[in-house]
Amino acid sequence: MAYDLEFEKPLADIEKRIINLQRKGDRLRADEHFQLQEAERELRRRTEEIYSKLTAWQTVQVARYKDRPYSADYLRLMCDDFFELHGDRAFGDDRAIIAGPARLEGETVIFVCQQKGRDFKERQFRNLGMSNPEGYRKAVRLMQQAEKFGFPVVCLIDTPAAFPGLEAEERGQARAIAESLYLMTGLRVPIIATVIGEGGSGGGLAISVADCILMLEFSIYSVAPPEAAANILWRDTAFAAQAAEAMKITARELKALGLIDELVPEPLGGAHHNYRAAADNLKVALLKHLAELKKLPVDELLEKRYQKYRNIGVFGYADAPAR
Repeated sequence: MAYDLEFEKPLADIEKRIINLQRKGDRLRADEHFQLQEAERELRRRTEEIYSKLTAWQTVQVARYKDRPYSADYLRLMCDDFFELHGDRAFGDDRAIIAGPARLEGETVIFVCQQKGRDFKERQFRNLGMSNPEGYRKAVRLMQQAEKFGFPVVCLIDTPAAFPGLEAEERGQARAIAESLYLMTGLRVPIIATVIGEGGSGGGLAISVADCILMLEFSIYSVAPPEAAANILWRDTAFAAQAAEAMKITARELKALGLIDELVPEPLGGAHHNYRAAADNLKVALLKHLAELKKLPVDELLEKRYQKYRNIGVFGYADAPAR
């Protein structure tokens, strides 16, 4: 996997040295073999150093990176027998959301996932991961099926936003998102939401009302993309990096603020460098929280979910001024 993000340029130079030495294969001299080992150690050390100190804007770049594993990759690596279901039974099938039952370590789980695309054709097919109203209505339909049969729901979130086009608004985008939020507050089965890349705006929020919210280590979760915030505040998207810092949108910041429940570690250099390790880490976290949530009686589960959202946020009262 190439190191082609701007802040990874020092790593790309080291990787190039490693590749040139590896190409020699059995023809490596003893001193070159030593150089290869030293370069591999240096690559690991520099990668750990860089990724331990990522800025908010650098984390945004990792979360959006084109080679980062998407929902379909996690489903393939974590699950058995995923069966995709289509359509909202009202208008059509939204390809930005893939959903259906799957077996996770022998247990049936309903997955509701946002899916981006890598090449131009797939991005067009998936609408850049931005759902239309029928996508959220499909999600609602599948979650209602989960409740009917007593299956837990797992949502994988990865979208810049809900689709903002005129046709989406004409078909009831705001109402579809609101109905999804309302349903999830009272759904009588465990719900786990995981931000695997970019949890943007109402598009991400629409399927993230859950008993437990997880985030991959280098993912982001925000009320609006940094570019949109910069445009609103400073009338210039060039200030996106400053907006990202101010908004506290990275997984580590949100965990420190208590807005999410767990940080899922990513392999060295981010999930895009090792899909299997990223999927294994996520699977372990999902199974752990599912086991804990399944122990709770339904009424207690719903009360805990209610209290979770009632208590989100920190505020204080200023002393009243002396009169």
